[in-house]
Amino acid sequence: MYNPFEKRTFDLVVLTHFTCFVILFLFLSQIGAISFVGSNQAGEYIHNRATQLGKRVQANLGAKNHATILPDADKDACLNGMLGAAFGAAGQRCMALSTAIFVGESKKWIPELAQRASELKIGRGSEEGIDLGPVISPESKERIHTLIAAGVEDGGDLILDGRNVQVENGENGNFVGPTILKVKKKKMFFKFFYVFF
Repeated sequence: MYNPFEKRTFDLVVLTHFTCFVILFLFLSQIGAISFVGSNQAGEYIHNRATQLGKRVQANLGAKNHATILPDADKDACLNGMLGAAFGAAGQRCMALSTAIFVGESKKWIPELAQRASELKIGRGSEEGIDLGPVISPESKERIHTLIAAGVEDGGDLILDGRNVQVENGENGNFVGPTILKVKKKKMFFKFFYVFF
């Protein structure tokens, strides 16, 4: 029987989704280290099992993506990329862009980012031309609304507020429009880790 791991050694395996393959990798002796991006629950399991087996583990739990925007970046490419990364899949994927740090002159791009985000078409994903569909559940929508309100109460500037978005024939849907919250305090950066929808 063919064994793809025979006579091979893997120093590092990078995992981005918790599947049966992840569990297989945990137990293979040919793998010495694992790098994981995903949920807390999955990451804690992977970390505990892999370290018990003597493997090195890097686990980015509760993972969301970050971007550092430098002033010499291509502005259009950068802003378009941020729109897709932050608001694609309603921001509900492990690599959604939830935090952007604008450096120097690039801070002047924030109003244009907000303008472009406000022009995204929100609606049912099954409809033609929709850029942003609903979030996964009423509970998720409520959690997002709570985080936005808490960010504002803690002193953040709500540059774009998606809480009261109006969607044709979507009155009972779980729609949250693009939201951009500018953080002023260092502690807010960590508290509102997930606020880009």
